[in-house]
Amino acid sequence: MTPEHIRLTEARDSKYPWKKWGPYLSERQWGTVREDYSGNGDAWNYFTHDQARSRAYRWGEDGLGGISDDHQILCFALALWNGNDPIIKERAFGLTNSEGNHGEDVKEYYFYMDSTPTHSYMKYLYKYPQAAYPYEDLINTNRKRSRDELEYELLDTGIFNDDRYFDVFVEYAKADVEDILIKISVSNRGPEAATLHVLPTLWFRNTWSWADGGTKPILHKVENAAGSVIHAQHTDPLFQEFLSDYYLYCDGNVPLLFTENETNNVRLFGGQNASPYVKDGINNYLIHGQQDAVNPAQVGTKAAPHHQLTVGAGETQVIRLRLASTPPAQLGKPLSGFDEVFQTRLQEADTFYDFITPSAIKAIDPDRANLMRQALAGMLWSKQYFYYEVDKWLEEHHVTPWSGAEQRHRIRNSEWFHVCCDDIISMPDKWEYPWFAAWDLAFHMLPLSIVDSDFAKSQLDLMLRNDYLHPNGQIPAYEWNFGDVNPPVHAFATMQIYLMDKARNDGKGDIDFLKYAFSKLLVNFTWWLNRKDRNGNNVFEGGFLGLDNIGVFDRSAPLPTGGFLEQADGTAWMIFFSQQMLRIAVELAVHDSLFEEFVSKFFEHTMWIAGAMDKLGKQQDEMWDEEDGFFYDVLRFPDGSATRLKVRSMVGLLPLAAVALFEETDFKNLPNFVQRAQAFCRRHPELLANMHLPSQPGAAGRRMLSVFNEQKLRRVLARMLDENEFFSPYGIRSLSRYHQEHPYVFHYAGKEYRVGYLPGDSNTGMFGGNSNWRGPVWMPVNFLLSASLLRLYGYYGDTFKVECPTGSGQYMTLFEVAQELNKRLTNIFLHDDNGRRPVYGGSEKFQTDPHWKDLVLFYEYFHGDNGAGIGASHQTGWTGCIARIIQGMGDITKDVLNGADVEMAAIKKTVGK
Repeated sequence: MTPEHIRLTEARDSKYPWKKWGPYLSERQWGTVREDYSGNGDAWNYFTHDQARSRAYRWGEDGLGGISDDHQILCFALALWNGNDPIIKERAFGLTNSEGNHGEDVKEYYFYMDSTPTHSYMKYLYKYPQAAYPYEDLINTNRKRSRDELEYELLDTGIFNDDRYFDVFVEYAKADVEDILIKISVSNRGPEAATLHVLPTLWFRNTWSWADGGTKPILHKVENAAGSVIHAQHTDPLFQEFLSDYYLYCDGNVPLLFTENETNNVRLFGGQNASPYVKDGINNYLIHGQQDAVNPAQVGTKAAPHHQLTVGAGETQVIRLRLASTPPAQLGKPLSGFDEVFQTRLQEADTFYDFITPSAIKAIDPDRANLMRQALAGMLWSKQYFYYEVDKWLEEHHVTPWSGAEQRHRIRNSEWFHVCCDDIISMPDKWEYPWFAAWDLAFHMLPLSIVDSDFAKSQLDLMLRNDYLHPNGQIPAYEWNFGDVNPPVHAFATMQIYLMDKARNDGKGDIDFLKYAFSKLLVNFTWWLNRKDRNGNNVFEGGFLGLDNIGVFDRSAPLPTGGFLEQADGTAWMIFFSQQMLRIAVELAVHDSLFEEFVSKFFEHTMWIAGAMDKLGKQQDEMWDEEDGFFYDVLRFPDGSATRLKVRSMVGLLPLAAVALFEETDFKNLPNFVQRAQAFCRRHPELLANMHLPSQPGAAGRRMLSVFNEQKLRRVLARMLDENEFFSPYGIRSLSRYHQEHPYVFHYAGKEYRVGYLPGDSNTGMFGGNSNWRGPVWMPVNFLLSASLLRLYGYYGDTFKVECPTGSGQYMTLFEVAQELNKRLTNIFLHDDNGRRPVYGGSEKFQTDPHWKDLVLFYEYFHGDNGAGIGASHQTGWTGCIARIIQGMGDITKDVLNGADVEMAAIKKTVGK
């Protein structure tokens, strides 16, 4: 057991709170729903980036490369000034939806380089230009560009020309649970000496300005011969319960600047300030020379040591600090042993990642091993403290449970009074998505379970808790609209985490975790049945279901034709959900016979829903199109007539994910279920003809339940593996490239609705303009399809082969197809034969500069033809699934398949050769 594994065990057993401090500070709190108190719900313009330096937040805090305690009472982050910027750089800058030509977008270069799961060691890099940051240029140039043009990025402004910038590294090493060493290393990459002001900032989240916010805490200077010290203390018993006194120790005597984390009402609103010292006081002191903007008494709620460095060309200077709960009289020399602790924690981090990285990858492919570590580090850094008491927020918007319907409908989330978030949650991205998203989070847990199974299980449980799950059974989707509908992947993630845990513990899984999740997911499944099956005929319409820009219409809005959509993806998701519940029920029934009833329940649900996708006989209004050999959405008109919307997209591929595989022994102990299943099949032969049933044994005696019989499977795979359609060099496209030359066009009432292939950024304003499923590669659905290929191989074995790529004359088993897909996905990030990473496209700085080329960003999605990263750029959560893909490929290469997840369990016997 590595030292980091020991810390994880101690944290789980509540012996030591190793996770009390972590990277829980957001990269952006402004422009969020929580901070929006406008009358029209315009969060972006109600609280802007320009206001953020001067305006106290209500629900959270943000900063550069920062940390906080797990209730975000006390925060620490980096602040910088190059002497030229119009403001101190305290937070990342980006464009809002109305400013960006492809939606909101961060315009900074920062990298989460390393982290252990307890955050005993972390490393962050921010690239800070030496010239004035081009705020206006970025806004104005992007605003002028059309949706058919590329985004104007920070590198495009020329500000990094001649390498006139600083690399600012921030590293954290925990000497103990409440003792954190901080190292800030400033490297001048430019050709001549340059000055940088470094302000490591400590502050309290403003709780005292709001109703029932308690007393005001205090930061003040402590006299200490060893160096400057800031003492942080909270006298309120409520906050003392969560946070003790802390001390920020500096290396030597450094000037300390104090102000208050209070709104500058004079600047923003022409009002009066609560204090002469306000949130932007340090900014005004430095930038504008306002000597009275900081408190000469050296007390406040926001403070920073002021380091003014002149760094020579190619030189690095280091600042050392210590944030600890031990007072000066007990600590002695605060920075003694500093370097030794850092060296030890870094060595332990190396040992930890060496332990979890497959030997085959470490030995022959260090680039791939580095990719896996950076992906996991980014996901660990993307944890965030999320505070949102919806009933209190609604009350502050003058809405109560007794308000009239019209008043409530004007305010978002007004059906979610019960939600009370006060937790550390895995975020998709802490700038562009600084809030949880339910289906994203489920995917996050798949790679995070590699490093921290306890956190993965707690996060899945979190979404099912009574203060998150709606009383009607709906899982909250995301902050902008909790009531929106995300694909139901929670049960899949739950079963995956359970199986990984089971493999780690010699075949003993966490049954209590599985039982709890099943009980809550049962309610969620019922919500889907009651709310999303309009006519009770087992076909589903879920709204946009994450695939927001993929179809002919905005699926979250009323259709221009009237009527409704019967969604192939919505129905496939429900089969997938039902199958996962079936698998969980089978596992639970082994331990408790009472769950055998649920095995029958979910088997029958699966049969009914799958049967509805392709009814017996030749129908013209069902989702399966026999002529094309593909699944499509069905548009049903008000008069009851219907037509298929023949868009070849991920909508038609998702049914491939609905594959449930069972070992030969799974049903032997469930005789009642077997009898009921056989009787059900005898009564309903109309459901059986076009599916694959578990009555036929496959490789190693396994049984399979799938939407696809063998003939249908071959037809859909032929399309999916066609490089002229879905199978790009970098994974499976979300839309067939066939539609580049042959766009799908639908006419109605004199209007034309068109879907064409777009490998890169979206050219529509749908969903704010930052959503694109019309061509790019998306990691989460690619992960699901890869996993389903392995499950299919677990049933068919080596006797079933398909042409891959289609038309190549090369035939592969489905295991080999899965490996080929995984190889293409990892190739997005790895150096190609020319030493270039496709993820960075034509950006020469990222491709060739030694200070840039090994820094990997994990984008939201990827160009369908060249693999370049698009959309949210900074460690977008579900793209971290690449770590699971790399680990799986390595494990398979070594022939040490251990049943750690569904796909591995499926092929354990057949591949272990």
